[in-house]
Amino acid sequence: MAGGFSDEDLQRVRDASDLATIVGERVPLRPKGRDLWCCCPFHQEKTPSMKVDPHAQLWHCFGCHEGGDVFSFVMKLDGLSFVDAVHALAQRAGITLESSRGRRLSDSRKGRLREVCDETASFFHLELMRSRTPGAQEARTYLAGRDLGGEVPGRWRLGYAPGSGALVRHLRAKGFSESDMIEANVASTSRDGRLRDRFYNRVMFPINDAAGACIAFGGRVIGQGEPKYLNSQETPLFHKSHVLFGLDRAKASLTSTGTAVVCEGYTDVIALHEAGIQNAVATLGTALTMSHIRTISRHARHRIVYLFDGDAAGQRAADRALEFIDDSMTPEAGRLRIELAAVTLPGGLDPADFVRQHGAQPLRELIENAQPLIAYGIERRLAAHDLGTAEGRTRALTAALEVLAPIKGSLLAKDYAVQIADRCRAREEDVLDRLARLRPPARREGESRAAAPGREQAGAAATSSDGSGFSGTSSESAPAAAAPSSERSLSEAERNRIRVERELLCLFVRRPDLALSYPQALAQTTWRSDLHATLATSLLATLSESAGASSATLVTNAARADARAERVLTASAPREGLADDVLAPYLVDDLAIGDLEAAVADMRATLAGSRPVDSDEREMLFQGIVELQRSLRALRAQHRLPSA
Repeated sequence: MAGGFSDEDLQRVRDASDLATIVGERVPLRPKGRDLWCCCPFHQEKTPSMKVDPHAQLWHCFGCHEGGDVFSFVMKLDGLSFVDAVHALAQRAGITLESSRGRRLSDSRKGRLREVCDETASFFHLELMRSRTPGAQEARTYLAGRDLGGEVPGRWRLGYAPGSGALVRHLRAKGFSESDMIEANVASTSRDGRLRDRFYNRVMFPINDAAGACIAFGGRVIGQGEPKYLNSQETPLFHKSHVLFGLDRAKASLTSTGTAVVCEGYTDVIALHEAGIQNAVATLGTALTMSHIRTISRHARHRIVYLFDGDAAGQRAADRALEFIDDSMTPEAGRLRIELAAVTLPGGLDPADFVRQHGAQPLRELIENAQPLIAYGIERRLAAHDLGTAEGRTRALTAALEVLAPIKGSLLAKDYAVQIADRCRAREEDVLDRLARLRPPARREGESRAAAPGREQAGAAATSSDGSGFSGTSSESAPAAAAPSSERSLSEAERNRIRVERELLCLFVRRPDLALSYPQALAQTTWRSDLHATLATSLLATLSESAGASSATLVTNAARADARAERVLTASAPREGLADDVLAPYLVDDLAIGDLEAAVADMRATLAGSRPVDSDEREMLFQGIVELQRSLRALRAQHRLPSA
């Protein structure tokens, strides 16, 4: 059993989770031959290099060399463990897993807390929709006044927290323990030791993780009261500096548009999504952090736009955002660059009010025309001073240059410095000199800028994806990959051999029926790559146990033997115009010819070597060479690949 799941349950989830559908929700897919292709969501690119094989239910990116099945795709995209990915896909498909029947995952602490949160969200939602108490009616009135009535509460699972111990009583009746409720932070202990509801008389906003599971709550007080907004405290599931409200719903739009819109509140995100701006997310009671940027960058690869309220709190947030300026925003960052931009809404409005008063299109235009964060910060600093006086210009110059301190060595900083000089009536030489002498601000511990999308993958491209020294693909239809130094150290014949080995393994995974037709190739080939030998052994073992094993099962089992299996076994596409059942015997014979040639060479080396060879051994070696050469001639005579 993998991850505590039976093989039967894993196969049920896999069968119900169409890979092409799930990938297509995150990034547009285009057909090419029998496969579907897209721009990889795991690194920046303009030309599609990721293929999805809807028949084998496998994916592979020829740019960053990642690959696997539907489980690995969800794990990588959403940052989930294998267990959480299986549960997320099972929940999506409406499947009850063997390990979760009976109500709770008794062996999973986080699983219990998720179930507490899920049951709490259901309770709050039912209170909002059906309760006849004055508090519930006030909650419905508040939401209607914010244009969040009608079907919106159902779509977003909004709720109402009555307090007075109603939630605690409900959860007890469902069999949850006091420690479960306290650890999930939906209840707390009063001074007299009694358990009480954490949220009281509030409109409730369930906070989901990237996979859509409820992990925490935010509550807005009804009427007067403090604090106006109350979020769950930190729990094993919920970390404010990492989680973004609405990310589970925004992921597809973030990926397809390449842009994220970052707001400051739950109602802003809901209002924007309902208005059709579905790439909006929000922080949860904290300033934007580097962890947030790293999370967003997994989906929105090109641009993050901060949407600041026009009030004082929004402007303080705008000032804090300038801390995220660093060299990844400069042209020198090349393909790793991601643009941070910002816009302040006019009239002191928040996004929800702006959309209500002006509509979605004007907001889209503001987002489209948002200033780069560097320019935005410079303008804010200049606007804070009177440029009509010498003293004001001097202070403005100093303040504006501070924005450029983190990137002072870049061409972009020097360009902006010249613009600042012009605005402040200063000599360019003096301003550039001051820029060069600036000290970059010290980052708070843990706040160093996250690697831009693709930065880690860029390093991965310099090493072999399978440990054999080969990082390209033998498929004629796949994008070419740069050869690493380890591959260049091999002879052309060795590189070709490794390519053929991998292409055959990929073909057998893509077509398990062909692997069953050529078991001797898996069992008897002398694999030049140790990894390929491990993978061949795994494929043979899986097919021996279950002749009907699917492509995804072959990959999953091989990954248990070696973690690199997913990258390797998904790394080729069918040759265009050439049937797999024609290609398979050609590749099998190609490897057999290589093995025979190697055996002949070894025998000849023994005959010509310095070690003494007696007459009987010499005769045996000679006869062996003759027999092998006869077999070689026969194989070579029939070794022809039909033109594609």
